[in-house]
Parts: sequence; structure tokens; C-alpha cells
Amino acid sequence: MRLYPIETGNFKLDGGAMFGVVPKSLWSKTNPADSNNMIDIAGRCLLIEDGDRLTLIDTGMGNKQSDKFFSYYYKWGNHSLDASLKKAGFHSDDITDVFMTHLHFDHCGGSVQWNKNRTGYEPAFKNAVFWTNESHWAWATEPNQREKASFLKENLLPMQESGQLKFIAKENTGFITGSELNFDILCVDGHTEKQMLPHIQYQGKTLVFVADLIPTLGHLPVPYVMGYDTRPLLTLDEKSKFLQKAIANNYYLFFEHDATNEICTLQNTEKGVRVKETHTFNELFT
Repeated sequence: MRLYPIETGNFKLDGGAMFGVVPKSLWSKTNPADSNNMIDIAGRCLLIEDGDRLTLIDTGMGNKQSDKFFSYYYKWGNHSLDASLKKAGFHSDDITDVFMTHLHFDHCGGSVQWNKNRTGYEPAFKNAVFWTNESHWAWATEPNQREKASFLKENLLPMQESGQLKFIAKENTGFITGSELNFDILCVDGHTEKQMLPHIQYQGKTLVFVADLIPTLGHLPVPYVMGYDTRPLLTLDEKSKFLQKAIANNYYLFFEHDATNEICTLQNTEKGVRVKETHTFNELFT
């Protein structure tokens, strides 16, 4: 097995929305805001090469939306999904599986692209199976008013219409061992229904793709919960339990949205759970 971080493109989000009720005077210490109160956000995905299987975890925002849409998110930097795959030595046609932690547009938008004539949409990975779970699919395709702007039909329906969509089994359990993709999965419901967090065994370490349970290192304190979460009190409970399990099992947390920090380990302190060490992917895994 070999892993590759895949940078799909950076953007910005409102700092207040990213930290909910936490005052700016606190969250700005780790996530400084610009003059528009926007903070830097990464779109860092993960590619797993395991024998003949090439699995991509999340796909970023994609590039098919309108200029007006992207103007809300202040895209910055030179990263792109295709360029990152090429740097790793692969092409989109090589991908056999696309695993989506959840179906908000910044996690699955890159799964679908314009067709050649820009008359409609098609899967961006023509040879891949697209994995979600049945409960979250129903949640996303019949969205509540709070999340409606995050679940875009053009990101979702082409995967189903192509026949390439499949559901992970046993998604109603909190922790799924031995999934179809050969890694364990933790399902959490605070951010959105049945978000799935992969736990990957690699070079003697457990790497956890924490997605939107802990979007950045600045979100480690338990009360630091995003305003986007549909069930923030549940996030508090899920996050608290996960952090203690991460310490007990020496998990390495892989951040999808932290523009500065790629990976960290944790420790208990007098102030609660805090970072123990930060690592770049390349220095940790050679």
C-alpha cells in the first residue's frame, strides 16, 4: 500500500461560520482572518494505492460551477485535482474507487464534470465506483433547508445515473470494520447525517481522515464546532469521544481543510485535548 496527499484547490470561508459561537478573539489565534473575515481553507484529499485498487477519498470542490459561485469562496493557489493526480503518477481514468466522506459540494464536487460539449454532466472518473452510504444519500438528495445550498444535484445525480454509485454496507453502526474498501470507517452524525471517517492502517500507524469532524487543527478544542453543523450538541459528544480514542490509540489525524497543517497527534493537557506534534505527510511517511 502507498498513500498520496492530493491537493484539489484552496479557498476561503467565513471564520465565524467555521467556528460557530466561539469568539473571533480566540479562533483567530490559530486561524487568522483577512479583512473580510475569511480564513484559509485547504481541499486536501487522499489517494490510496493498494494492489490493483486506487481509491480517492473525497474530490474537492471541482471546477464546473459558475464564476459567480466560485466568487463566494475566493479560490487561491495553484492546486488542482488533475494536477495533483498527475504529480502522483496517475490519471483520473486510473481511479477505481471514489470514497466520499459526505456529499457537501466541497467534498464531492470534483466527482462530476461537464461532458465534452458542456451540454450536461458526467462522472469525472469514468472507471470508478462512487461510494457513499444509503442514509446519507437520502439525506443529501432530499435536503433540509439548512443544508440545501451544500447539496447540489449536479454533484450527485450524475453518479447515480451512470450506474457507478454504490452504498457502503452497515452504515448505521458507529464503527464499521472491514468495509468494502479495506479500511475501517467511523460514522458520525453531528455535522451531517452519516459522515464517514476512514481509519487507514499504514506503515505501522493509524491515519484517520477527519474530514469535517475536525476540519482544522484550530478546531481541536471540544467546544470549537462549526456553525455549519446540523446537530452541534451531538458533534460535541462525538468529537469528545473520538479525541480520547485518538489519544489512547495514538491516531494520526489527517486534516482535509487545514491550509497549514497536514497531520497531527494529540495529548491531554490541563486545558483539554491539544496538539502533541504536527507533521507534514512527507516527513512522516517516506
